Order: sequence, then structure tokens, then C-alpha cells
Amino acid sequence: MQSIRLDRSNQMGVRYIPEKTKIILWGLAAGRCQYDGCNEKLFEDPLTKAIFNQSYIAHIIADTPGGPRGDKVLSEKLKKDLTNLMLLCDRHHRLIDKEDVAGHPVDRLRQMKRNHEDRIRLLTAINDEKQSNIVLFGANIGKHDSSLTLQCAQEGIVPFRYPADAECIELSLKNSSPQDHTPEYWQTERTNLEALFERKITQLRAERPIKHYSIFGLAPQPLLILLGTLFGDIYPADVYQRKKEPEITWAWLEDDSSEIAYQINRPAKKTGCVALKFSLSAPIADNRVTKVIGTDCSIWELTVNHPNNDLIRKREHLSEYRRVIRSLLDQIKFYHGEDVKIHVFPAMPVSTSIELGRVWNPKSQLPLVLYDQNPKARGFGKAFEISHA
Repeated sequence: MQSIRLDRSNQMGVRYIPEKTKIILWGLAAGRCQYDGCNEKLFEDPLTKAIFNQSYIAHIIADTPGGPRGDKVLSEKLKKDLTNLMLLCDRHHRLIDKEDVAGHPVDRLRQMKRNHEDRIRLLTAINDEKQSNIVLFGANIGKHDSSLTLQCAQEGIVPFRYPADAECIELSLKNSSPQDHTPEYWQTERTNLEALFERKITQLRAERPIKHYSIFGLAPQPLLILLGTLFGDIYPADVYQRKKEPEITWAWLEDDSSEIAYQINRPAKKTGCVALKFSLSAPIADNRVTKVIGTDCSIWELTVNHPNNDLIRKREHLSEYRRVIRSLLDQIKFYHGEDVKIHVFPAMPVSTSIELGRVWNPKSQLPLVLYDQNPKARGFGKAFEISHA
């Protein structure tokens, strides 16, 4: 049976607030507690899911001079004013008005109200064309598992996109036991990723129209490159990058003024064995490549002045990378012909790994032999090959 509770917003001295003002406040707060970090639904019991109004309308400046944060002049003047009212849950209403009045001065509460209402306004102003299906792909990296969450992804896509569904599309293999230095790991993860992609992306897209994807990945780089090849340029998608400075976030730092000058280093000799180093998050010495595929090879390199993990910080960085990598793959094919494979040695941010796969065209580009750096393997080890077949 659905529970019914009296509307507290009409109790205990706030009956004088016009009904229209109450409705507008509820709309501005989207029916959620406006206390910083709470966001609790005030129309649903979290345990039973019963629907009822459990909100309190609180005054920033009390409606009487003797109340919390009261003022001889402003209390009477602002007691019905929308700008002086907050929608709160029971817990935080008690906190600001009884338990910790001194810790909740007027300016702090006004900032909470402003932040909450600005966020709701931003989210509800986004039009339908900005819907995107969130895709999460995580796999074990050494002894560390992926830390991808839906909340991180949601924070990353706003305000450019917003989630099309309440649930994300999860492509990860849960509780994968093999570690990433074993052949079993690569086979298991590759088979799993391709199967999940077929079931959750390819088949789903055939059943109902999906206009856009937002891709978040944390996994060894060969798997991220493979993920990119599965999406290719057929599926409209944005790829996101986890940044660690100035704080950990998946959101793009649009105010970042840094620019990236990509450098292509061509090989000293032309041979039938072609290697491509991505020295973007860290430098890769040539001897780490020749140790694996021999000294009779042509080594290409894509690098920057100061390789680092936080290289990709805004969308323009990734856009420029896609342009450069298309040109680089074409240059390698033109220089070496169509009868070679590219041995890929990556040290690169996760987003560039995925975008390498998306840029690679199975009909026109050379096959990729992917390697992964692993301390237990004492260097790079072969993961798997991606070819036209």
C-alpha cells in the first residue's frame, strides 16, 4: 500500500508562503534536497520506494528576527521570497536550523541553493539531440582492476551530452582471473569484448535507433585499441580521457590553454619489418622494440616534446590527434607498400589508444600487431593481431 504523509511544507509557520512559490521552488530543486552533496529525492522513500512529499521548506534568513540567521528588517521582507527559500530533507533541515546554525551562515546557504539550481537548470536545458549512451570498458591492468563508474561518466559528459538511459552499457569481464602478462588473458579478454560488443552494441543498434555513444575505458592498451576498431567510424561516438591534475576527473578542461605539437619521427632505414612507437605518455627507446622484433626493422615514432599521462586535456587535443594518426598511417603504407604489418608499441593515454582503433580502417589500412609493456614479461610482449579478416 502506498504511504501518505502530510505536506510538511504547509506546516509549522510556512502556510503563508504562496502555493505558486512552493511549486516554483520544487521545480528549481527538481524535487531534491538542495543541501550541498545531498541531492536526496524528496518525493520517494529510499527504502520502500513509496511516493510522498517528505520535503521541508527552509528559510535562509529566518522568517522572524529571533530565528536562525534572523534579521530585524530582512526576516519580514524575505519570508515569502523565493530567493530566501530552500528545499531540504529532514536531516539537513534540522542541521541548519538546530544542530549547527553557526556552521551555516547566510552566504554558505545561498551558495548551496545557487549551485543546486544552476546544476538542475543546466541538465534540463540540454535538448534531445545531445542524448548519449554511456559505454564503460574496464579490464585488469596488472594487479589493479578498473575503477570506472557510471557517476564518473555522467560527470564527464555534461554539459555536452547527457545520458540517454539510466543504465550504462558495460563491456567489461567481471572477475577476470588471468593476469595481463599471460596469453590466456589476451585470448579471454578479446573473446569477451568481441562477444559483448556484438550482443550489447551491434544487436541493440539493430533493434532500436541509438544516435550516439560516450566511451570510457581503463584497460591495457591493446584491448583499448581493439575496442576502438569495433566502434570504428560507423558508430557516432565521443571518447573520454581520465585526467589526474589538478584533480581526478573525466570532464574536459575547456579552459585549458595548453597546445600539443605532435612529432613524427621517420625510420633511418627501409625494411620489410615495420614498427610504430607511440611515445605519448612516456618515451620508448628503440632497443625495447628491437629486443622483441629484431634489429632489422624500420621504426616510426609519434611523440611530443614532453610525454606524460595528462597529455590529453580537452576535446581539441583528441581531435588533432585523430588528424595526425590518419596521416601517419597513410604515410607508413605509402612508404612500405601493402605487404607489411605494423608492429605497434604503445605508451599513450587511454583515449588515444581507443581513437587509434577508431581511425584504423579494416578495408584500407595495414594489419596491426599489438604489444603491451608488462614488468613481469620484462619488456613488451605480443598481445594479438588485428587484421582485415
